[in-house]
Amino acid sequence: MAKRDYYEILGVDRNASKEEIKKAYRKLARQYHPDVNKDDPSATDKFKEAKEAYETLSDDQKKAHYDQFGHTDPNQGFGGDADFGGGFGDIFDMFFGGGGARRRDPNAPRQGADLQYTMTLTFEEAAFGLEKDIEIPREETCKTCNGSGAKPGTTPDTCSHCNGTGQLNVEQSTPFGRIVNRRVCHYCQGTGKIIKEKCQTCGGDGRVKTRKKIHIKIPAGVDEGQQIRVSGQGEAGINGGPSGDLYVVFTIKPHKFFERDGDDVFCEVPLNFAQATLGDEIEVPTLYGKVKLKIPAGTQTGTHFRLKGKGIKNVRGYGQGDQHVTVTLVTPKQLSDRERELFRELSEISGKPLAEENGSFFSRVKRAFKTD
Repeated sequence: MAKRDYYEILGVDRNASKEEIKKAYRKLARQYHPDVNKDDPSATDKFKEAKEAYETLSDDQKKAHYDQFGHTDPNQGFGGDADFGGGFGDIFDMFFGGGGARRRDPNAPRQGADLQYTMTLTFEEAAFGLEKDIEIPREETCKTCNGSGAKPGTTPDTCSHCNGTGQLNVEQSTPFGRIVNRRVCHYCQGTGKIIKEKCQTCGGDGRVKTRKKIHIKIPAGVDEGQQIRVSGQGEAGINGGPSGDLYVVFTIKPHKFFERDGDDVFCEVPLNFAQATLGDEIEVPTLYGKVKLKIPAGTQTGTHFRLKGKGIKNVRGYGQGDQHVTVTLVTPKQLSDRERELFRELSEISGKPLAEENGSFFSRVKRAFKTD
């Protein structure tokens, strides 16, 4: 029967600390100890299983061996004594012209991570642009130790386990013979350095969490989901490397009157019967103030008008959109006696009195459903 994974037995992550491993083992030991579970024969096996897992994962060398080979014994099954000087990647480099493995210097400068910030704008702010200060949480180089992680006045020591390379050599038997596989040194976490006296400000990390105020210039015309890049305002670089970038992503609040499609703006304007019938000159709100719009006589509901150049400026500078106005005829719900009288008079003048029109309508409906 195959053995279970030690990390699975203890219920911890593969990156768990020694303290987390110890805490998980103690919990299982109390739960499955034979003295506590005399009536449960399976408890003894579970207790032994947890103990074996803890003894392996709590020992640095045994843990490193287990992480590399698992339950398999690398010394069984293969002979030979060839040393290719590296892992499987080195073998492929040798056969296919790679020229040997290239190992990254653990102390080489590396660029910091990029950050993303979501900013909510009003409809007008997106249309016209603005300048704004924002605060973002990010990691910066510790000013107390200048990123070394060591207490001021001290310097990190070279790791004696990997001799400052940040990597350990682990022998492994393969069908090709015995090779040496390089892995990250778990004593120094691949940095090649050991900090004996840690900086009190950053705790030896060389970096501190802070909130940075940044001045942002938002161009006119940005739309929902678009973003701008602010160079060098991401996470601080590692080992003196450049900082990452900050990406500001925009969401736009809906407007009560306007709607947007690309650089064009759309709106609806109500008209009464008199305006639609006789024509009128009305004032229409735009992003740039009110403008006059001439309504021709006999305008029907749903008619579209275009106000050229009254839309939104293109964010890349390619011109400017238009405003599209749709007129809708509003039917009054409450009329005064005088208004009712005028509508009846208008109906009679048109040659279609209301009573006759209704009678005519119902007569047509009656004839349509009449059966022989």
